[in-house]
Amino acid sequence: MTSLPLDQIICGIPELATHAQSSVTHVLSILDPAEPDPAAFADFPPHERLTLRFDDVIAPLPDCVPPAPGHIEQLLAFGRTIGAAGLPTLLIHCHAGVSRSTASAATLLLQAFPEAEPDAIFDHIGRVRPQAWPNSRMVALADAALGRGGAASKALQRFHGRRLAREPALAAVLRAGGRGLDLDRATQ
Repeated sequence: MTSLPLDQIICGIPELATHAQSSVTHVLSILDPAEPDPAAFADFPPHERLTLRFDDVIAPLPDCVPPAPGHIEQLLAFGRTIGAAGLPTLLIHCHAGVSRSTASAATLLLQAFPEAEPDAIFDHIGRVRPQAWPNSRMVALADAALGRGGAASKALQRFHGRRLAREPALAAVLRAGGRGLDLDRATQ
């Protein structure tokens, strides 16, 4: 996947201001439930925007809103509007631009390119956002919604495994951050 019919920008909230003068036509904001809308959007040109609010978790936790099938349905519907927009420039952001945003980007690509190998999609995400660690719960929900039969989730496990092989010290950070299940799957 070297050429895509849309430009993607994946970032975190602290990076939003650097993209205010770009030609962004569509924005996907993934925010924590209580997070206010980022002030940086006041400086953006008019654009289509979808805001989803859920926590960056891969399993239900007390006081957290996990990604749910309804969130993925909204994301896929937004993806269909992007696909009808000609040559859009899409900015996807979450808090840090690592997990929810990269899982969203993968979901949109899985939808837009049903013939593409999921491994190629995750490799593309890794080139666009080298620090990517896509949210496995979101990918599993997208996998089911798109009828991929588990192929996207398995490809994500391989992607996570390759990332850990390059950066073994990342394992301790991820385990401390509640991603032990991802680590276990990546090393199977």
